[in-house]
Amino acid sequence: PSTATSKPPKPVRNFPSANGCTGSYSTRRLPLGTRSGVLGILAMVAEFEADLIRARTREGMAVAKAKGRLRRKQPKLSKTQEAHLVSVHRAGTHTTVEIAELFAVARSTVYRAIKRAGDATV
Repeated sequence: PSTATSKPPKPVRNFPSANGCTGSYSTRRLPLGTRSGVLGILAMVAEFEADLIRARTREGMAVAKAKGRLRRKQPKLSKTQEAHLVSVHRAGTHTTVEIAELFAVARSTVYRAIKRAGDATV
């Protein structure tokens, strides 16, 4: 048979609010199973609250998307800049690293623009 100890379990000692909840139980010498049962209930409530937050976030994003206020990341290059980038690449006067420096973008952006243009010779 397990008996209560003078110290609460280590996870509870790290959280003052939880320690306050279980502090009165340790003075009454309740079995450890009861104290851990209380902590299990607290964990279940915390998980439930986290699920509610996730659901509300998804709901809010759906509403914003329906209103047209949810935007994705803006492209680094405009359509005309991307067309110019591809034409410079096709001319063969600059390497991809130089093109990236000219347009102030990463090399991966240059490669993606070339791939979208349908030029397989990178």
